[in-house]
Amino acid sequence: MGSFRYLLAEGTWEWSDAVARMHGYEPGTVMPTTELILSHKHPDDKAAVSEIITRVLREGAAFSSRHRIIDASGGEHVVVVVGDELRNSSGEVIGTSGFYIDVTESFEADMQRSVSRVVAEVEQRRAVINQAIGIIRMTYGVSAERAFEVLVWRSQDANVKLRQIAENFVERLSGHPFDPTVRGQIDHVLLTAHDDAERTGS
Repeated sequence: MGSFRYLLAEGTWEWSDAVARMHGYEPGTVMPTTELILSHKHPDDKAAVSEIITRVLREGAAFSSRHRIIDASGGEHVVVVVGDELRNSSGEVIGTSGFYIDVTESFEADMQRSVSRVVAEVEQRRAVINQAIGIIRMTYGVSAERAFEVLVWRSQDANVKLRQIAENFVERLSGHPFDPTVRGQIDHVLLTAHDDAERTGS
């Protein structure tokens, strides 16, 4: 975390050592300018941040922004920048001051958790579909491809998601022992697997 300020009368920026390091510079080696600050903004975020900086240069505006910066070595950082009006003892606005928080690690952790959650959900859906395919193969003596086509047909015919058909099919058959050679039982469950989905609004 580090601080900064912009002085309207002088038209100058100041930043703390921590903010300098976020941008990839050793403290005291460069003087921040509007052009330098903008040059470090991620291309996809530059336009939005440029609008904020224009207001700061014009009126010392308060603002809050979460965006990405590219440091001097090419590393990408996600930062939260908050600024407020800087006033003198008479209450006159003389600029803007605020702080940077580098939230890259927490952002990446959040992203990783999101990715992991999506992968887990996909794997769970794939597993139940594979279970349904296995039961259909064993019961009807068909290939995996044809068993999958049966599930797709039921999904399209009933206008219910394939995953939901598979989940209902497997759940209803796993609730009690069944003999895969007794096709009538399997036929009934397969043909009515959409009923549970319709009752739950899926």
